[in-house]
Amino acid sequence: MSPVRVRQHVNPLASKFQTPAASPEWEKIYIQPNLPLHLDIGCARGRFVLKMAQVEPNWNFLGLEIREPLVVEANRIRDEMGLTNLHYVFANVNNSLVSLLSTLPLGSLQRVTIQFPDPWFKNRHAKRRVVQAELVTELANYLTPDGVVFLQSDIEFVAVEMCDRFHEHPAFEKLGTTTWLAQNPLPVPTEREIATQNKGEPVYRALFRKKDY
Repeated sequence: MSPVRVRQHVNPLASKFQTPAASPEWEKIYIQPNLPLHLDIGCARGRFVLKMAQVEPNWNFLGLEIREPLVVEANRIRDEMGLTNLHYVFANVNNSLVSLLSTLPLGSLQRVTIQFPDPWFKNRHAKRRVVQAELVTELANYLTPDGVVFLQSDIEFVAVEMCDRFHEHPAFEKLGTTTWLAQNPLPVPTEREIATQNKGEPVYRALFRKKDY
């Protein structure tokens, strides 16, 4: 079966994306719903968490994506592979995060990744970028103490802006002594990451930890 073709850029402010996603019944989604959860925001075709779910079977993985055909395809592949620690949800993260995270088992959200989000280059489109102050606050509310957020982009201003949003929130501290991480701390790279590095271009990475108050 050929890959699903969808638009690369989707405006999250469009009216058709303003209905928050309904929360699944997690105990029916995951065989072990109380395992630590890794949330991948903007998972695209979901290949990253598909591989992560195989590498780390003692974690649950949740991919959120605004392009519904990609979510349908990703869940189909998940089913074909028989993975019971992986699920994908069609959602606009900027209005659906609370409705999803608030129903998870308490203390399960331990890791978040936001990788190569749509840059929306024009200043007038800045509100379409995924990492807004509200999203950071919502993650701070549901991420466990010592939980981590991993950010990466191949566009420096996007990476800087994402880091700025997390720096501005008192719940988060940046890990590492350098501006950018030289290596990905996770065992699986994304397809975009591999392609960028194969072209000899830089990837801007940062890791934040939620403080244990």
